Order: sequence, then C-alpha cells, then structure tokens
Amino acid sequence: MSISSNFRRPVDFCVVLAALVVSLDPSRPALAAEASAPPNIVLIVADDLGYRELGCFGQEKIRTPRLDALATEGMRLTRHYAGNAVCAPSRCVLMTGKHPGHAVVRDNKSTPPEGQYPIPDSEVTLAELLHDAGYATGAFGKWGLGGPGSSGDPIRQGFDRFFGYNCQAHAHSYYPDYLWDNDQRISLENDPAVPGHAGLAEGADPDDPRSYDAFKGCDYAPDRIHEAALAFLREQKDGPFFLYYPSIIPHVALHIPDEELTPYLDLGWNDPPFTRAKGGYTPHFTPRAAYAAMITRLDREVGAILDELDRLGVAENTLVIFTSDNGATHLNEEVDVDFFGSVGELRGLKGSLYEGGIRVPSIVRWPGHVSPGTETAVISGFEDWLPTILEASGQITDVPAGVDGVSLVQRLEEGDTPASPPRPGPERPFLYREFAGYGGQQCVFAGRWKAIRQQLRKGPAATELYDLTADPGEANDVAAEHPDIVRRLEALMASQHDPSSVFPIAGLGDTAKN
Repeated sequence: MSISSNFRRPVDFCVVLAALVVSLDPSRPALAAEASAPPNIVLIVADDLGYRELGCFGQEKIRTPRLDALATEGMRLTRHYAGNAVCAPSRCVLMTGKHPGHAVVRDNKSTPPEGQYPIPDSEVTLAELLHDAGYATGAFGKWGLGGPGSSGDPIRQGFDRFFGYNCQAHAHSYYPDYLWDNDQRISLENDPAVPGHAGLAEGADPDDPRSYDAFKGCDYAPDRIHEAALAFLREQKDGPFFLYYPSIIPHVALHIPDEELTPYLDLGWNDPPFTRAKGGYTPHFTPRAAYAAMITRLDREVGAILDELDRLGVAENTLVIFTSDNGATHLNEEVDVDFFGSVGELRGLKGSLYEGGIRVPSIVRWPGHVSPGTETAVISGFEDWLPTILEASGQITDVPAGVDGVSLVQRLEEGDTPASPPRPGPERPFLYREFAGYGGQQCVFAGRWKAIRQQLRKGPAATELYDLTADPGEANDVAAEHPDIVRRLEALMASQHDPSSVFPIAGLGDTAKN
C-alpha cells in the first residue's frame, strides 16, 4: 500500500539554486549542482547463487571478472544473510524490511493459475517508499510476491515499471512463451516454449548431444529482461531512479545459449551429462559447463549495467548493491556444488538455515561513501537494505513501523580494519530467521553464537548451538556445554515468532488455517 499515492518529491530548491549559480559562473564545477542530488539505487539479486561462486568470494573455476572488479571498487559483506532459504520468503524480507518471524510470506506457496502468495495492500514496500520520495522505480526479472492483478502484483507495490516473470514456477524455463510487461502478457518467439521440467525423449541416446536439442529455444528471456532494464536506465538517467534487478540466474533449469558454453568446454572437467533419471529440471549434455556459463552470463549482465551507468554519466551518484536470494541449489544431480565448491566450508544448501543455505555473497559500491577494496564481517541481513537505502537516499527520515532491519550506512562508510575484528559501529543485537518449509526451521545469530532447530513442523525440537567464530562450518554442536546460552537464545527465538496460520510451524505453536 503506497503511503501517499502518486506523490512525486518536489525539486530540491538547493539543487536548482546551485544549477543557476553554475549557469551564471561557468568556472564553478558542475558537481556543485549535483552535490545534494539524491543517489540512484541499483539493487541486483541473483537467484540461488552460492556463497563461494564468485571469484571475489573464493571461486576458482567460474569466471566472474566484472563482479570481482566491483568488489575491488567497493565493499564485500562477508557475513550477509539472505531473507530466507528459498525464493519468495527471502524476497518478502527484502521488500518489507521485516524478518521471517514477522513477514507475511514465510515459504513458497503457489496461487493458481499463476503466481505466489501475495503480500497484502497493508504492507509498505521499499519500492513504495522510494516512489513516494520521487524515485522512478523499475523491477526487471523474477517477482514471486503475488500473481498478476493480486495485491502483491509489483505494479501495485510501488513499481512504475515491471518486466519479466511474475511467477517463480514460470521462471523455471529460460525459453518461455511469454513474459509480463506491467499488466500485459508479451509473447516470446519460442514455439513451443521449452519446459522447465521434462526428460529426454523415449529411446533418446543420452550420449548423443543432439538428444538435448529439445531444451534449446530461440528467444532467451534474460536477453529480453536485460534489454528492458537498460532501457529503463536510459529513460530515467536524469534520476533519481531505483532499478531492482532480480535475475533468474543461475537457478535451474540449465538453459544457456550454446555459444556461451564455449569457454568451459575444453577445460578437462570430465563433464558427464545430466539425464534427469531421478527427476528434477531439464537435461543438459554438459551441465558443469552450463552452470558455469550461466554465472558468467550473470557477471556479464552486471557489467553491462555498470557500463551503462558510466555511459550515462551517473555512476558516481549511484549506490549499487549485489547479492543473492539464498544459497546454492541442493540439486546435486544437475548442479555439482561439490565440484565448484559452491558454499566452500559452509554447511547446508538452499532450503536450509545452516550457513550454506542463507549466507550469500554481497557487494556494495557507492562512490564517495564506500572505500574501494574494503570489507566488513559484521552480521547483516536482507531486512537491513530497506533502512540502509532509505538513509542513503537522504529523502526519507522515518522508517515504517515494524521494520526489523538496521541501517548499514555507517558500517558501509567505515568498513573493518584489515586483520582485526570489526570496528565499533552500529551492531544489531541479533539476527533472526525461521522457515516453514523443508521440515520447519528456526535460528538466531547473537555475537559469535548461532542457535538452530530443525524439523519443527513435527513438533518441538532440540536446539543446536554453534560457535561460528571457531566453527564456521557448524560441525560441532556445543549446546550441552553452554546450557545458559541455549536458554537465552531459545527465549530470544520465542520472542521473535509471530504466529502464522498460512505458514504454520507446529513446533512453534502455530495452527494451520482451515
């Protein structure tokens, strides 16, 4: 629900005055006119990108030169946590600034004929706040927070422009028959559309690359989405603008144009075909090469956005945030996360509240505010981006009631000193996560400690305790050695859970909606 519909922030008098001064005295630098201009915001969210799948986060096999360069130009957040362990609830945290114990959407939940469980009109989103502060707002990619025409439709939640997939199930194919352009379905030239879930034809030879041709289309949806996003930047170059770019890459299926596989085909990877013998997404003849190529494709798209900011002359006044909606996929048959070391030393994958499922690679570039080549190990999460972006905008001083996030602006501007603990700054007392899916899970971070519980949909469960400073891989449960800490963190977890009948967790006392 928009706080003040159709409100556009009036032109800043100081900016106008500065521009007038420059026009009268050409010797004054043009930057004086731009000094108080609100920054543009570019928020890029990868889909299922693992913590160690970028070179700047330790990846050794997949090429990500543009994102690695972005890290050298800005700051790496090494303890940043997605909103949840799967798509929709993670994005709900991002858009509303509410952690999963307070957010409306707490698991993936389809709402036929298309879309996912919608965020209601009563929720105030980041897009609405920026729109009402005078930003042009555009979303390009995968939405997943409410079907077309629902209360959660992106054009009803603060976005002036949306282009891409509304439904995350529809996004399982990179060669669909249509995408959404605001409230209009736009046909793509894929006849027929390539399914996201299908097997080899009966009798097909799995060792013949031609057997996989059925899963190649003509009209690659990421191309369409990317072109629309760049057009938005050009149209809104006078700013301020908010570009939300929730890419569908590298979420399976393994769909990538053949020509983009080339750099990975002759590396001696012994890349056995994925034939979908046990189910999953569509087969691919060289799945390791395909997955690597998809991430390199994402890297190139990010680079093109950064290049466009430079070309338009707005890069110096643009805050760029890159992150991922959750950890790497658990579908080992088609994405060999062990081969790539997708989460490195971390335990768990997508769907898990262990570190590998929710700790994600994150980079921030903000010229004049974030020092190049810095990093921070402070614990942060998706709920923090809403208050951070609001403070960075300089236009919004009041964060909506109920927001759980804290602004990271001071942390971004200070960073951590090399080879030392984080410097004093705004520290959150805890970070809370719960997830109604994959058996029902709950965890809380407080300082060096992490408490986590599993299988809560069956009823109450024992609490595990990990010292993440000594044991980042969560290999040693030390709950028995620290009963006082366990009791304190259990009380904290209990205090952060609001009951949900739509996404019930029986072990937390919820009752399912009839």
